[in-house]
Amino acid sequence: MTPDPLAPLMELPGVAEASDRARDALGRVHRHRANLRGWPVTAAEASLRAARASSVLDGGPVVSDPVFGGALRVAQALEGGGGPMIGIWQRAPLQALARLHMLAAADQVDDDQLGRPRADAEVGPRLELLADVVTGRTRASAPVVAAVAHGELLTLRPFGSADGVVARAVARLVTIASGLDPHGLGVPEVNWMRQSARYRDAARGFAEGTPDGVGAWLVVCCRAMQAGAQEAVSIAESM
Repeated sequence: MTPDPLAPLMELPGVAEASDRARDALGRVHRHRANLRGWPVTAAEASLRAARASSVLDGGPVVSDPVFGGALRVAQALEGGGGPMIGIWQRAPLQALARLHMLAAADQVDDDQLGRPRADAEVGPRLELLADVVTGRTRASAPVVAAVAHGELLTLRPFGSADGVVARAVARLVTIASGLDPHGLGVPEVNWMRQSARYRDAARGFAEGTPDGVGAWLVVCCRAMQAGAQEAVSIAESM
């Protein structure tokens, strides 16, 4: 049997505990009275907040900015449970990744660059490995799988454009597809935006690949999911 490549990550200090807290917080959000039947409304607001925050992290703070336009298209494609994108992700994750880039970067690069990873000897094999791992080759918790996909895409920058928006969208897609946040109610993007320096420092630590760096990134992402669940509660309470 092939060893689980992500299993050791669950043993890093603080990771399992942070993952459990994120999972529990998102579970409570889905049981909130406003989300039992009204989740399409709260999911739509969560999607909009996610798009705004993700675009700010990539330098697109205004509505007319193409970065925000791309982030909004991506968020709408995943809104309320991911729609057809979930099936594509589960069958052909690299195709889903390409589609996300086409949505995110449509107004930023030429058409022939949309959905096409950079011609780099490292990019293709690492994307294939990532796709294989995150869609079934691991028993690591869903928050950790989402964080690994997020960190790996930030590190790899496979497209050379809109990579941050795509990375955060994939993290959201993993949480939806795994059943951790099936309606996409959580908004961890807001936490990452509010603590952008910490977010970027932790991403650099993940890229270095040391146990401390990877563990810190996983904990930061799990805590953002927990905070994103609190953001979701505020949305539900306002409805």
